Amino acid sequence: MQRSRRLLLRWAAGFAALSGSFGRARSQTYPTRPIRLVIPFPPGGAYDAVGRPLAEKLTALLGTLVVENIGGAGASLGAAAVAHAQPDGYTLLLGGTLPHVNEALLKSRPLYDPVRDLAPIASVAVNSLCIAIHPSLPARTLNELIAYAKASPGKLSYGHAGLGSIQHLTGELFKVAAGGLDIVPVPYRGTGPLLADLVGGQVQMGTPGVTRQAIEFHRSGRLRILAVTSAARLVAAPELPTAAELGFPDLVVRGSIGLLAPAGTPKAIVEQLAQAAHAAVADPAFQQLLVDAGIEPTPDSSPEKFRRSLASDVALWAPVVKAIGVKID
Repeated sequence: MQRSRRLLLRWAAGFAALSGSFGRARSQTYPTRPIRLVIPFPPGGAYDAVGRPLAEKLTALLGTLVVENIGGAGASLGAAAVAHAQPDGYTLLLGGTLPHVNEALLKSRPLYDPVRDLAPIASVAVNSLCIAIHPSLPARTLNELIAYAKASPGKLSYGHAGLGSIQHLTGELFKVAAGGLDIVPVPYRGTGPLLADLVGGQVQMGTPGVTRQAIEFHRSGRLRILAVTSAARLVAAPELPTAAELGFPDLVVRGSIGLLAPAGTPKAIVEQLAQAAHAAVADPAFQQLLVDAGIEPTPDSSPEKFRRSLASDVALWAPVVKAIGVKID
């Protein structure tokens, strides 16, 4: 009996130490004031769909997070604002694949160096894109869209989230993969404004990130999603075919979304933020919120894993950027 009691007390002490580790991290001097979370797009896109509920979760763990949308230049303006901020943990970026690829590969005069000027904290989610059209177009499948574009060269336009964005690159990649389509790209400041114009018929086609709103627009008939760029069909919308299954294996496109801080942010703060992000993403309700929006949560990230993932994304897109010849300055 005495031995069992000692074992029980030892187990309880170990569990208390584990569950209290985050509380001890929180009890340190950081943070002592609100943290600013920059989302480098206007409201309405996948970054906003991830960032705002994430901010709510992190507020419960760390203290107040204030979300600020800074759109423009394919996420470069918002990302640059964070890259050049004080490295004290009070200015964070919801960044990822898109800003990294944009700045690393597409600019001769970048606003910042994504590798040297930003410190990865943790990936939060992975987002796929879709090829969507206004329902006025006489196409109900991807092949019908291609046939229509070939029959009307230069008359079709597609919207994307900004010059050099993954949406822009995917649109150009689609044009090449479909046999060299003549479709005019139209840059927007983010997915939100693009979806508004796509539903309104101001632009006929788009390559937006998948969001709950995009899926709802499709189901209501206000736009028509012809394909998604995920490797498998989305749990939230299994009726949507993947581009790969329609004969375009090169159009498997996914972009990570996660937290970054200015380079030079103390390692202890980065680790504390990574631990908080891990706890937030581990919440089943938060995961379900993302899945319902067609977004995949990444609950097992870390600063080093996120760093390697972003480096892999840049390496993956480098030959594509070279092949399709996209430059934005």
